[in-house]
Amino acid sequence: MRRSLIVVALLLFAPLCAAQVYKWTDASGTVHYSEAPPTQGVKYSKVTTTGTVEPLVKPAERSNPEDVAGGSNEPAVAPKTMADTPENRKSLCASLQSNLATLQGSGPVVMEKDGKPNALDASQRQQQIATAQAQYDQYCQGK
Repeated sequence: MRRSLIVVALLLFAPLCAAQVYKWTDASGTVHYSEAPPTQGVKYSKVTTTGTVEPLVKPAERSNPEDVAGGSNEPAVAPKTMADTPENRKSLCASLQSNLATLQGSGPVVMEKDGKPNALDASQRQQQIATAQAQYDQYCQGK
């Protein structure tokens, strides 16, 4: 008798574990997911999930305090993500072209590090050029 009550209770609580998610695409082609339905007039579909949802990328844990203080080349705060739209891609490519022109020029280049202006030396400048060029090649060439 006791086992049957436990089974019935579990069956009654099972629907509470499923989450309702709404999916829709906006005018610029960006796909959105939300627990709340979109505004009226927007076509959407319902996606039912079960179980727990884990993030796709877990934040890196820093065991060394020097990493947070600037001893690492990795940023302490993750950059804000943007939707991959033609307008954002065009803006990114223009920014990368401008950065490359500045880095390849003859004038000094000053970047902010730990909230203070810092002039780049030749090796830092080459590293920045390589990074900007790789990003330009990835996001702007042939697209």
